[in-house]
Amino acid sequence: MVSKTMPSINDQADQLPLYADLPLVDGTDLRHAWDVFGPADSLGTLHHLTPNRRLAAMTSSRTGETVCLTLPLNEPHTAPFGRDQLVHVRYRANRFSWGDRVERLDLQSSTQWDGLLHVSHTEAGFYGGHRGDPDGAPHLGIDAWARTGIVGRGVLLDVGAHLAARGGYDALERHVVTPAMLLDVAEAQAVELRPGDILCVRLGWYAAFSALDEDAGRQLMGRVAGAGLSATGDMAEFLWDRRIAAVACDNVTVEVQPGDRADGFLHHRLITMLGMPLGELFDFEELAGRCRDVQKWDFVFTSVPLHLPGGVGSPANAVAVL
Repeated sequence: MVSKTMPSINDQADQLPLYADLPLVDGTDLRHAWDVFGPADSLGTLHHLTPNRRLAAMTSSRTGETVCLTLPLNEPHTAPFGRDQLVHVRYRANRFSWGDRVERLDLQSSTQWDGLLHVSHTEAGFYGGHRGDPDGAPHLGIDAWARTGIVGRGVLLDVGAHLAARGGYDALERHVVTPAMLLDVAEAQAVELRPGDILCVRLGWYAAFSALDEDAGRQLMGRVAGAGLSATGDMAEFLWDRRIAAVACDNVTVEVQPGDRADGFLHHRLITMLGMPLGELFDFEELAGRCRDVQKWDFVFTSVPLHLPGGVGSPANAVAVL
């Protein structure tokens, strides 16, 4: 089990309950934070991105250089789970200007955030206990995150490099990343996890996927598999008790695939129950190299989702400021 002791850093006024003290959804092992941030909440754990923490995050930038963290909208070459592939059309608007039209853009086919309307529990509903379809809970739309942005201290944990150094690691094979493993990597990198952090986890999944030929890549996207975060309650406890604001990974699902029914579904534990944003298919390759060169693994993270009322998800539009 993850330690029940809260980190004694940053906002001392944080009196939020520990994970073990959150109520259970009847008949499940799922603990929810639906009443923690008040009724009709639309931000979930983005509440951890307080003004003071955002200001403190600015000190994580030393050079002011930026690194893009998002794939082109037309990548991967095969969208996961049979989602639509982007079609980009340039058209002549008049005699002297051109415009862009994007067709069949699935907002979750490339680097993207899963919003609070992305998954609902069969009995309990969406975050906050809202039952029914997304139309009944417009306040949970991705536009709420667009109005605040996802801006704070980012921390990159290069789990893929850490495991590859031990030998025998293949990011495209099932490999469960536990809370203890995340702490091991943080210790090896000499970086501290702080309340309000945006946790970025490089598994090496997309780099390994990109090395496949197109046919092999298409087959893999049809039966997505590979390294990812553990889906157990211990992972939810770890992230909640450390007041992580959001989690972004370079794989398709954040959590390990294929999943194990006995472990549960991390999307339910984090999005539906805790209101925690999950980012998928992030591009951490350049960032990892730059961080490794200077042995500095924190940075200013900034992402502004699309201002789409009632949206289920959004391209991430994210950069790191080093």
